[in-house]
Amino acid sequence: MADVEDTVTLAQFRVLVLLTSQGRTTLVQLAARLGVNASTAQRQVDRLVRDELVDRRENPEDRRQVLLVATEPGARLVEAVTERRRAEIARIVRALPGDHRTALVAAIEAFTAAANEPTAGRDPAHPLGWRNPAPVPAVDTPIGRNLVENSSSLSRNHPEKV
Repeated sequence: MADVEDTVTLAQFRVLVLLTSQGRTTLVQLAARLGVNASTAQRQVDRLVRDELVDRRENPEDRRQVLLVATEPGARLVEAVTERRRAEIARIVRALPGDHRTALVAAIEAFTAAANEPTAGRDPAHPLGWRNPAPVPAVDTPIGRNLVENSSSLSRNHPEKV
């Protein structure tokens, strides 16, 4: 994401990911999804509107509401960053042994779900971009058990880091 830093901040990129993955939304809904107050979300949106990456539109069902939607350049930015991330991650994951790779994919998917994070992918069957992963083992693998044990102790011992 280093080459995108000149275009948007990480917080702004998260707004774009939400808008491209979950569609148009109101400012209040966006703020709730981001876990911030509406004024913080508004500042992020204002910058993205200024840069023509987000658009405000009247809600055709309720003219009192304004809907936020990613523009085509905003959606292209999310897609480009996501594809670069996927390519780099895929390169690293390919270097792992198969059983480690499978466990890693399962752990990342579980982490994303537990964090209730949206995905930037458009393919709901493969939100992290893994096109054809090996069958995902449950936690019943040495790596899976280790991940669960470590994440449990991390959340108990350092709740602020989870």
